[in-house]
Amino acid sequence: MRKLSMDDLNRDSVEEFKNKKKIPLVLVLDNVRSLNNVGSVFRTADSFMVEKVYLCGITGTPPHRDIEKTALGATESVEWEHVSDTLELVKQLKAQGYKVGSVEQAENSMKLNEFIPEPQQHYALVLGNEVFGVEQEVINHSDFVLEIPQFGTKHSLNISVATGVVVWDFLSKVMPK
Repeated sequence: MRKLSMDDLNRDSVEEFKNKKKIPLVLVLDNVRSLNNVGSVFRTADSFMVEKVYLCGITGTPPHRDIEKTALGATESVEWEHVSDTLELVKQLKAQGYKVGSVEQAENSMKLNEFIPEPQQHYALVLGNEVFGVEQEVINHSDFVLEIPQFGTKHSLNISVATGVVVWDFLSKVMPK
């Protein structure tokens, strides 16, 4: 086996990427503190063709050196917007027809492996602060809560890792076979 070169990968330009159809998913970052985590979410969103990333509350916004360090330019290809209030955004997205799910450990949560996206439905997934998670009021207004099953001694995953897991899972379930 030969490792592929950048030319072999034949990646789209930023403009070509922006014009491509995206998966029916937006990501909502609820008061994420780490700018490196924000950059990683952008990179994941680019990789898996996410519609948009909403940066809420204290979540940092581009341009910023620490975001770019991990985003590697994905802040240019992925549509994003800063919104001051996560709960108000959740209400707006629901009014626009999105089903909103919080990624959190909560009573009556649905295990990620049991989640089956409805065809033609658009989704918004909320990912929370590194210490406090998703705000309770946001969970209260969510249509569902997704929990990533974990089997070790730690109680949670880093937000950038959790984002990669849930977005890949979503993409694998909505892509044509």
